[in-house]
Amino acid sequence: MILLVHNRYLQAGGEDIVFEQESSLLRRHGHGVVEYVEDNRRIEDIGRPAAAVRAVWSSGTRLRLRELIRRARPEVAHFHNTFPLVSPSAYWACREAGVPVVQTLHNYRLICPSALLFRSGRPCEDCVRARVPWPGVLHACYRGSRLETAGVAVMLEAHRLAGTWRDKVDLFVSPSEFSRRKFIEGGIPGERILVKPNFVHPDPGEDRADGDYALFVGRLSPEKGIEVMIDAWRRLPRIPLVICGDGPLRDIVERFARSQPPGSIRVRGALARSEVFDLMKRARFLVFPSTWYETFALVIAEAFACGLPVVSTDIGAAAEIVEDGRTGVHFTAGDPRGLAAAAARLWDRPSEARAMGAEARAQYGRKYSAEASYARLMEVYSRAREGGGR
Repeated sequence: MILLVHNRYLQAGGEDIVFEQESSLLRRHGHGVVEYVEDNRRIEDIGRPAAAVRAVWSSGTRLRLRELIRRARPEVAHFHNTFPLVSPSAYWACREAGVPVVQTLHNYRLICPSALLFRSGRPCEDCVRARVPWPGVLHACYRGSRLETAGVAVMLEAHRLAGTWRDKVDLFVSPSEFSRRKFIEGGIPGERILVKPNFVHPDPGEDRADGDYALFVGRLSPEKGIEVMIDAWRRLPRIPLVICGDGPLRDIVERFARSQPPGSIRVRGALARSEVFDLMKRARFLVFPSTWYETFALVIAEAFACGLPVVSTDIGAAAEIVEDGRTGVHFTAGDPRGLAAAAARLWDRPSEARAMGAEARAQYGRKYSAEASYARLMEVYSRAREGGGR
């Protein structure tokens, strides 16, 4: 029996998808799975001050998990997100019951109050090596509030002092080598962090044509490089662009689309995953202009599964996943001219785009398929049961 623990986000994202997919993956392979799930939609009911207290310590979580563990008797507990309603008290409940704990590091919360390592439009590492993350408080990095950021900082410092990350978590899982290195810089011992990429299931297949547009899929928010992409496409009126997603910059995106020739920029909003796969199969390449240090980039793995090459930023996990000249083309993060040049290269060389797409599909099979992920997940659980990297 495997216990999966997750705090769902208000707006579902990659972490929620990975949680659901790994739960299904384990069940398909015959494992018993029990889930402990909180949902951020409950914050409005309990109030933000109470939620801030729970983020530091939730006695209710600890009691409920104790009972769940007593009944289910799991062999290992795999955590995805605990912030804010689950809280680190959940680790203590598992340790008290003798259940090994695995924590996937989907974001940078343990070394950055905002969880993004991103501030003022660029990567920021001010809190990575800081003993206490007060730079984040000073800059109001969480929700633009010094008070709320201080709450996150208190949670991080309280559990550092209590030894929660050191003593209550057996093994950490990083989706990429890049993010693993950042957590090592932040003080987590490297021998306790294993790399296991996220995966794509079901396999959408690669039944695709050369493609007659470029495609962006993701949250329409500053750290995703939306404004960089807009600036680049002012130089690329000849390349049609389809934009899928929603977020705080949607109005800016839609105004830009209206300013361009009719039909050249299409804004589709948030779509079902099956619809996204259909669009990927008809695109020439995926545009990935992110300006923050992505810990993974599930949309790139999805593009690879569809045999779609990627025009990618050269920072974070994206630069690790996309091999420049093999599965896509890199450009300097934040540089619209570089993005425009990389996009024009793949648009004007369809045979090169096809070859890169074929290699991307091969990479999917080797690294990002469900079976490859399952094998690695079993290694992680086996290592955790043996005491992790202790």
